[in-house]
Amino acid sequence: MKTILTVCALGAASFAMAQQSELELDPVTITASVQPKPVSQTGRNIITFKGSSFNNLPVHSVDELLRYLPGVEMQMRGPMGSQSDIVLRGGTFQQVLIMLDGVRINDPNTGHFSSYIPIAPAEIERIEVLKGASSAIYGSEAVGGVVHIITKSFAARRKQQKLQLQGQVSGGEYDLFSGNVGGLYQSGNTAISGGFLSNNTDGQLQRGTRGYVHANTASLSANHFINEQWQVAARVAYDNRDFSAQNFYTTFLSDTAREEVRTVWTQLRVSYSGVDHKVNIDAGYKDVKDDYAYNKVSIANASTSRMFQVIATDEWKLSQQTSMVSGVQFINKEISSNDRGDHQVPQGGAFILINHSFLQGFTINPALRLDWNERSGTELIPQISMAYRYNSIRFRGSAGKTIRDADFTERFNNYNKPSVASGRIGNPDLAAERSFSYEAGADYFVGAALKIGATFFQRYHRKLIDYVTTPYADMPRKDNLVAGGTYALAKNIAKVNTTGAELDIQYQRKFQKNSNLYAGAGLVWLNSKSSELTPSFYVSSHARFMSNFFVEYTYHRFLISVNGIYKNRATQDAPAIHAVVEKDYFVFNARAAFYTWEQKMNIFVRVDNITNTRYSDLLGAQMPGRWLTGGVSFAFSR
Repeated sequence: MKTILTVCALGAASFAMAQQSELELDPVTITASVQPKPVSQTGRNIITFKGSSFNNLPVHSVDELLRYLPGVEMQMRGPMGSQSDIVLRGGTFQQVLIMLDGVRINDPNTGHFSSYIPIAPAEIERIEVLKGASSAIYGSEAVGGVVHIITKSFAARRKQQKLQLQGQVSGGEYDLFSGNVGGLYQSGNTAISGGFLSNNTDGQLQRGTRGYVHANTASLSANHFINEQWQVAARVAYDNRDFSAQNFYTTFLSDTAREEVRTVWTQLRVSYSGVDHKVNIDAGYKDVKDDYAYNKVSIANASTSRMFQVIATDEWKLSQQTSMVSGVQFINKEISSNDRGDHQVPQGGAFILINHSFLQGFTINPALRLDWNERSGTELIPQISMAYRYNSIRFRGSAGKTIRDADFTERFNNYNKPSVASGRIGNPDLAAERSFSYEAGADYFVGAALKIGATFFQRYHRKLIDYVTTPYADMPRKDNLVAGGTYALAKNIAKVNTTGAELDIQYQRKFQKNSNLYAGAGLVWLNSKSSELTPSFYVSSHARFMSNFFVEYTYHRFLISVNGIYKNRATQDAPAIHAVVEKDYFVFNARAAFYTWEQKMNIFVRVDNITNTRYSDLLGAQMPGRWLTGGVSFAFSR
């Protein structure tokens, strides 16, 4: 904790030294309003991160990057993209919607795959993190918030000439080899972007095995403006993760699991833009093959999940003060599995959103969605957000309803196996989750370089879905279970109420020609109360207090960057495998680079987990200790 306070104090001192701004901290966002709007007019708490900083920070993958964005909790099971659960405001990992250029990518099989984002870092323009309820626009999963990745090609504008190239190659302990390369080329009205990310290591020693990772992502996209009105963009991506999954999902001694997840992603956008009118039609198709082997003698679970979706939005500028967005959406989810069976669920929705400014500095954004799911029926979802900006202070508030339907794992896990002695069991009778949440906060802008935001929020959940320890006698279905066994049953929990507060800091300043500072920090306090006497697994796993940060500082030929996270949470233990979740931990990483060619090419060293802290985010999944790497990085643009 003293380290965190020291970092914050150093950051505050740097803020006071700043003299010239480079980044406007009230950026235009599309996540909260669909239409491009300044963050200050949305009534929401939104964090933005520029993609060009990925190679400058001590991170290996996109999920590791998210871990250090203010207020984002990543419950990591392994390093370098093996697997992470994304959590916002104390929700479960299924309650965060992940979007890529306006299209959802959450997997219908399980929320554990949400962090397998099929995009190379070189393609990322920016990341927008919208905190809080967003189901009125986006439907299911948007409970704790939305993580939206916007790419360079899909964000390209007409009549531009650009060439951007970047790459990084590194190696290190435990036979680590990592490569990250890609770029953007635009000539006039056509932009092409692509990239490749590869992380490979034998891994550190675990309980009798090594935590190996082979993670590879390749993506290619193009955007073409046919004329002033019509635009078409497309992407294809391939993502493959092969990793040690020991005790990722169980705390049994016999668990020496390995897993491989392969994803193919395609998306298409057709847009029409008039003077006061814009229509977008987005389509996406996702195919995921998952092979999971509990140990060398077990029969592997083989599952293929597919998702097809179409979203059409219609944006109208009604006046100088008022605009309206309406949209319709259709999603078809299906799975074919030797463990979960064959299932299909269609769902759809229609929404309308009003963006209205009145008086001076006031904005109001009401939204209403009619959502339909073949399993859970029809649901009306309202939400309203308001903002008022007075000089350098923005006051904001939002309230709304959220929903989430169970995924295929929660409904059918272990249903097709001939005999199950223990473990997690699905429940096909699960009802959809429902919650109401509200928030109130304020942002203070110090010039255009520093933004400090504080938010208080509460969420009242009904029928939340989570796993609860259940003896054999209380299991609703015993067909393939073993008498006397103890299981973790997916259940609807009657009530879970979460109260929290968060503080976010974003900062960027350019001091002189070759000197600048880019930083962000977050503090989150959470208190969740459940009506269940037996604690549910994921609700009890989120941090009660968390602080995370990143700092990137360039001075002439030197680049220093650090990031870190502190967590305080409930303790857990599993004596059979000598595993424990400690009450708290602090992990700190650093990267130091020297530019050999202007500020385009550098050589660097990186140390992960400098203090060699022994810790786990989730019980049984041991995270790596200290790890030393080094390499060469370049970035070129004109």
